[in-house]
Amino acid sequence: MTHREVLEALSGLLLAMFVAMLSSTVVSNALPVIVADLDGTESGYTWVIVATLLALTATTPIWGKLADLFSKKVLVQVSLLIFVAGSLLAAVSSSMGMLISARVVQGVGVGGLSALVQIVIASIVSPRERGRYFGYLGAVFAVATVSGPLIGGLIVDTSWLGWRWCFAVGIPVAAVALVVLQKTLHLPTVRREGVKIDYLGAALIAAGVSVLLVWVSLAGNHFGWASTTTALMVGGGLALLALAVLVESKVAEPVIPLRLFKDRTITLASIASTMVGVAMFGATVFLSQFFQLAHGKTPTVAGLMTLPMVVGLLLSSIVTGRIIARTGVWKRYLVGGSVLLVVGLGLLATLDHTTSMVTAGVSMAVMGLGLGAVNQNLVLAVQNVAAQRDMGAASSLAAFFRTMGGAAGVSALGAALGHQVAASVTSGLAELGIAVQGESGTIPDMDSLPAPVRAVFEAAYGDATGHVFLIAVPFAVVALVCILLIRETPLRTTIARADELEDARA
Repeated sequence: MTHREVLEALSGLLLAMFVAMLSSTVVSNALPVIVADLDGTESGYTWVIVATLLALTATTPIWGKLADLFSKKVLVQVSLLIFVAGSLLAAVSSSMGMLISARVVQGVGVGGLSALVQIVIASIVSPRERGRYFGYLGAVFAVATVSGPLIGGLIVDTSWLGWRWCFAVGIPVAAVALVVLQKTLHLPTVRREGVKIDYLGAALIAAGVSVLLVWVSLAGNHFGWASTTTALMVGGGLALLALAVLVESKVAEPVIPLRLFKDRTITLASIASTMVGVAMFGATVFLSQFFQLAHGKTPTVAGLMTLPMVVGLLLSSIVTGRIIARTGVWKRYLVGGSVLLVVGLGLLATLDHTTSMVTAGVSMAVMGLGLGAVNQNLVLAVQNVAAQRDMGAASSLAAFFRTMGGAAGVSALGAALGHQVAASVTSGLAELGIAVQGESGTIPDMDSLPAPVRAVFEAAYGDATGHVFLIAVPFAVVALVCILLIRETPLRTTIARADELEDARA
């Protein structure tokens, strides 16, 4: 396929990916307003994000396996329809519980889109040229990250619209994506007869991951880290995952083929993706809250404040993708990106309620440059060593572990932030002679607070945000170590692996 033919085939996919990313970023700046309107808490704030990530994480490997068995085009369209259904439910939500449930449905659809786009690219473009198109994918992610918070902020700040339109705004774009996909994406359908989908393995993986993520989110606030509840949840989650491994090792068509982990690159890239997920999702979730609650910015302005991170991500993903496609060399950009990620998180760890916007902008730009160089290129490293028959499962692994790290990271970091904010608010209000009644972790309407009380909340949220990024630094260091240990192999110039080509000739 020529470059133009590839872009035509990918146009609907990139539009669908834009919708998926928009669903997360358009809500980020509106969340303080949404949670306050629905009488939610800091825990509820976190779970609006975690619910989507949880569903996305649990279903990504399933979508990847289905892509190895059935029509990729139909699967993309189905995932878009599921996303639209979740968006409609979220738009009419009347309580935090209903909103969180709707976000779960959205997450199932986004899980399909995030896995399938990379899988389709792998089916029509060789690894040597793939970095170029992954650069476009990074650009779409960056545009959605820029426009989402701005759109969300404008919607919330416009009185006659309201926050419900943050969920409804993506529906028309999804409809356009469906039409464009039908017209532009033409892939050969390779259906394998007699295939049995491993529903038991999929259910066990989803259940095990879900139990552990729920534990990470609730421990420390609703029960102790060292408690009977913790022992039961951790033990139950690990037992479910152990059963999943047993099932996956015996079935003919496992959701996650265990043989993939025999490859050093896939194993190390999976661990690194988990660690990167903590940084990537943590930044987009808690930076918006930092600007609004610690510095009194409106949702629209808070969206503009994250531009340095997005510009860094955009430039890094496009430039490294083009260089890799031209030279075939990729590891040095992964290493450099992971170093920048560690440095950026270290700089963000210094944030507090007195930090200047220039300092915050520089810190975000450094982290954005790191994320752009690491995020898509980890997938490229995995796809380069995977057989074409396993491309769906292998590609979804990177997305699976990245979103699992993101879900666990947002849960754990959100719990840490909520705990520190509650302690700081209780202490600060006590100094003012105000006794805290009820849950001090409830997100307040800052504009309605008296000036001294507002100052207490601003200081609490500002100082706690820096602490959250400090916790994330060791995870980025682990990612750097894993990337250093990956062995660089030349990017192949054929879609199929050499052994597959030999089998085809035979």
